Amino acid sequence: MEYSIRELSQMAGVSARTLRYYDEIGLLKPLYVTEAGYRYYGEKEVDILQQILFYRERKFDLKSIKKMLCEDDFDRMRALEEHLAELEKQRDRLEMLIGTVKQTISAMKGEWVMSDPEKFQAFKEKMVRENEEQYGREVREKYGDEEVDASNRNMLNMTENEWEHFQKLEREIRESLQDCVRKGVRADSEEAKHIVELHKGWLMSTWKSYSAEAHKGVAGMYVADERFRQYYDKEQTGCAEFLKTAIEFWADRM
Repeated sequence: MEYSIRELSQMAGVSARTLRYYDEIGLLKPLYVTEAGYRYYGEKEVDILQQILFYRERKFDLKSIKKMLCEDDFDRMRALEEHLAELEKQRDRLEMLIGTVKQTISAMKGEWVMSDPEKFQAFKEKMVRENEEQYGREVREKYGDEEVDASNRNMLNMTENEWEHFQKLEREIRESLQDCVRKGVRADSEEAKHIVELHKGWLMSTWKSYSAEAHKGVAGMYVADERFRQYYDKEQTGCAEFLKTAIEFWADRM
């Protein structure tokens, strides 16, 4: 079956302007274009658009989607299975948070008593899962399953005060990094040393033991892996590089 651009737009829930843009960048070409300039799409194009929308839902950028779809060995079945697995993870995260909200409402009504650890357990589990999904493979390859599993257990077993302190350290590190980069502070300064000390304390909230080499290894990942870099550079470019340089300078001196 063939669809005009208007029909496909209405069926897929995307604008005709978006479809024309996808054509312009070579992401989704129509089956054919009439002499009058009208675009028509067939079954293959519908399948491709479905894949594009799946990837967009998972926050992939258009450049990455185009690269994947244009690969010679692109496997649509495997891609669908990956989409399903990701959706199931999202469902599990939502169900976990929904459960916590329901428990909180029930506790507020006096129907049962919600312990302090239960109030924060869902958020800790969410962080562990997100870290595993985003960075798990690389971190496990570098440090091994035993170390990563122990770190995850430590996070899940945090008390309310420990969790709040962990979150506070994370915010303080990012704010201090942004301030230092904006001011042009040197990585061998006392201000940078303080950030490294904060970061060491943050790591030790989940690590079994500390070593300067492991600390520097983590810092190297912040720059080598674009996902880590984006986390620190989200609001101020240069924070990841500054943190890496500061840790490399101060880790052996603390």
